[in-house]
Amino acid sequence: MNLSANREDGYREHSEQEMARLNANLGYRLSANAETRFYVNANTWNGELPGEVTKAQALKSPKEANPYWVFLDQQRNIDSVRVANKTTLRIDGTTVEFGAFTHQRYVDHPIYEYLDYDVSDYGGFVRATDDRMIGGFRNRLIVGANVLNGTFDYKQFVNNAGKKGALTTSLDWESENYSAYVENSFSVTPNVALIAGTQFMHVVREQRDRIGANSGSNDYDLWSPKVGILWDVDPGWQVFANISRSAEVPTFDANAFNIKAQTATTYEIGTRGSRPDFRWDVSLYRAEIDDELQCLTVVFSPFFTAPCVIQNADKTVHQGVEAGFGLAFLKSTFDIEDRVWLNVVYTYNDFFFDNDVLWGNNQLPGVAPHNFRAELLYNHPSGFYAGPNVEWMADAFYADNANTLKVDPYALLGFRLGYDQSKGWSGYVEGRNLLDERYIATTITTGNADPSMELFNPGTGRAVYGGVQYRW
Repeated sequence: MNLSANREDGYREHSEQEMARLNANLGYRLSANAETRFYVNANTWNGELPGEVTKAQALKSPKEANPYWVFLDQQRNIDSVRVANKTTLRIDGTTVEFGAFTHQRYVDHPIYEYLDYDVSDYGGFVRATDDRMIGGFRNRLIVGANVLNGTFDYKQFVNNAGKKGALTTSLDWESENYSAYVENSFSVTPNVALIAGTQFMHVVREQRDRIGANSGSNDYDLWSPKVGILWDVDPGWQVFANISRSAEVPTFDANAFNIKAQTATTYEIGTRGSRPDFRWDVSLYRAEIDDELQCLTVVFSPFFTAPCVIQNADKTVHQGVEAGFGLAFLKSTFDIEDRVWLNVVYTYNDFFFDNDVLWGNNQLPGVAPHNFRAELLYNHPSGFYAGPNVEWMADAFYADNANTLKVDPYALLGFRLGYDQSKGWSGYVEGRNLLDERYIATTITTGNADPSMELFNPGTGRAVYGGVQYRW
């Protein structure tokens, strides 16, 4: 069982956050080849929303909230409980897992209007994994199915300075998601496996408008095949490559706009592994996407920005590199078992429209091309660790499809130290943005931006975080 609580006054005005979380599970071994486990997750989260501001405001007065958001007392308050069970059976070389869950949420969410809704999700799954030798070759077959359905009782009211006014929207949403999949891995040699599989997904979105004329439904039937190869060069080193199809179905708020499902073909090649004093994980990918789901913000006036509207782009490309490595370059500094590790994570994102009628080959907004994080960390076998770190967003990126307004690069310096052990007390202290850099942390995106638009969220200034935990 794990119980945690967190409270933040917030770096910005009107950004106080409170959260409490309970995670518990209980398992029972029915026999040597059968076991079952129950899970309970309960969360409560209450948070004020400071709102987006203009780029100039974000950099000049990063602590200030958007005054209109304060006037409306915009918040996000969520209470949720999830209960689940998973049972596992082992029969010869086959493992069968099956289970069910329910997830209940209540959301109290005053924003531009006062949103009030209940969500009830439920579903189940079954998965069988058969791992055996066939004709002297290892074969691993996985088959399974998932069901995820739910109902959504959704209402909107006029927001009178944080209080509910007149009812403006009343919708009943129903969601059905059924999927079945199969994947087979056949080892043509002891170290090389060929992998093939596919997934079929049937999705239903139904909307009943209780006070208006916006009822309707959409159905989606989608296949996602994949093929790949996995080479275990040695027990600590893998090389992989794959080609896969994927699909993403629009959410309820896009239903009225007759939005298509997003589909993509992705090509990936990479390697991962570890040695006693070196570890790495590197992959190169290219995803060619049809009907990418974009959430573009509509700005009606300097005082009113509506939530984003889901739209389909035509053809887009996401390609790049994801790389990480750790190197112990100093050893036995104060103790025979201590290490100084250099840990580096780097991502390169080249996301762009592919000959779009409106946007040409512009860069997709909201995504930084280069992100770099490095840490120099001293680790002692007793559990003590300490060291500096840097977070570097090395190049500007755009906030709009038209590529007219940029978010500037930044670099942040931090330091952390702590003590961690498998049982008993552990704790840490971490300083972030020690040089108090002013920067934009995130942006919402739009079609055509100008400097007066309130699209930006300033990053947190100099801050110190700490925590303790007890394990038993």
